[in-house]
Amino acid sequence: MIEGIAAIVGLIVGVGGKFAYDKQRTSSSKHSAEKVVARAETKASEIVLKAKDEALRIEQERRKEMQKTENRLADRESSLDKKLDELDRRAKKLRKEEDEVDSLKNEIREIRTRQQEKLEKIAGLKKKDAAEKLLQMTERDVKEDLVGLVTKLQKDATDDAEERAQLVILSAMERMASEVTAERTVTAVKLTDDEMKGRIIGKEGRNIQAMQRATGVDFLVDDTPGMVVLSSFDPIRRQVARMGLEMLMKDGRIHPGRIEEVFAKAEKQIEKEVLRAGEDAAREVGVTGIPKDLLQLLGELKYRTSYGQNVLMHSTEMAHMAGLIAAEIGANVRVTKIATLLHDIGKAVTHKVEGKHHHIGAELARKAGLSEDIVHAIEAHHDDIEATTPEALVVRVCDAISAARPGARNISAENFAERMRDLENIATGFKGIDKAYAISAGREVRVMVRPESIDDLSAIKLARDIATKIESTMQYPGTIKVNVIRETRAIEFAK
Repeated sequence: MIEGIAAIVGLIVGVGGKFAYDKQRTSSSKHSAEKVVARAETKASEIVLKAKDEALRIEQERRKEMQKTENRLADRESSLDKKLDELDRRAKKLRKEEDEVDSLKNEIREIRTRQQEKLEKIAGLKKKDAAEKLLQMTERDVKEDLVGLVTKLQKDATDDAEERAQLVILSAMERMASEVTAERTVTAVKLTDDEMKGRIIGKEGRNIQAMQRATGVDFLVDDTPGMVVLSSFDPIRRQVARMGLEMLMKDGRIHPGRIEEVFAKAEKQIEKEVLRAGEDAAREVGVTGIPKDLLQLLGELKYRTSYGQNVLMHSTEMAHMAGLIAAEIGANVRVTKIATLLHDIGKAVTHKVEGKHHHIGAELARKAGLSEDIVHAIEAHHDDIEATTPEALVVRVCDAISAARPGARNISAENFAERMRDLENIATGFKGIDKAYAISAGREVRVMVRPESIDDLSAIKLARDIATKIESTMQYPGTIKVNVIRETRAIEFAK
């Protein structure tokens, strides 16, 4: 019992002691916190005071800077005002001096008028009459001398012009070096073996007929042993036929379907070669800026001849010579070269367009956007149009020089080509014609008609009409066979 009471008393004493300890500790912590807060407030007050001082200092500096800027602006404004005042004073002075000058001019005019009136009274002549009398006296005194001088100058100019023209032409000819003979187009293809001839002809002649139909060229396989002769007045067709035949012989597959495919490919290849030939010619003579369409037509001249002379070589030779002559006489070298290079470009389409080749060529150049100087030089290189520019005269002279040299041309070849073109043009002039080819050296005209437009009876009548027109409009030796072909094709696709 006593031990229990002692334990309770001890517990009470322990709790009371702990409470007293906690109270003392709490009081001490509160006192420390108050000290920290006091120190923080003191430090914050110091920081605020420093910030105010710094802000005041910055404000004072800013005001000083603004004051300096205002002073500078005031000085500039004052300076500008002074300059404006000075300009106003100068303007007033200039206006005053201009008024004085105008007054002096009027006084001088009045003095001159009075002097002229006095002179007219003294001489008894008006100013106009005096000038006419003076001119008459001068003309009478120097007339004979002027006539003699003009005559002498005209004679000297004529002599010098002829001599200088000879020197210019001779200089250009001496500086030019070109071949006299032109390369001729290939007209025969060598067979690889005798068996190939039969494959080219095909069963019942189907293959060779397909070739002739696709190209418009006559394939002669029996005239020359080991050779296939390609007969066509159109050299471009002949080139397509040659290339296509060589491709077929190399491939070995020869049948109508393959023939059409190969000759279409050969035609595209020849078109590329034609364009390349035109670009090479332009590059050779040193001219740029020619439209692609004209370069294509220019390249076709590689396979065309004029009186046996290769037209592209003739044009290139002329362009070189024209550039030399134009430089000597002071003409426009670029205009002269381009006009000379393109002067015969109309010959590339004379079988398609009616008219003279120089008129056709000028129209093509005009449509392509070339300058009028170039167009005129192309159109005036023959005698039916007067050449009015130095460049046009140079083109005409160079054409005569290039064509007139020995061995340059062969008239019979040109006549033959013209006759072939006339034969084809007569045939294509009828309605319902698809294509027409003059083959066998002009001894046959092969006409392809559209089957939907021409029936069998109409084809017979058409052949007679074409033959009649040829007889009435052309002159030719021997006879000409008119072969009208009507072929119907049925095409369908299996899908």
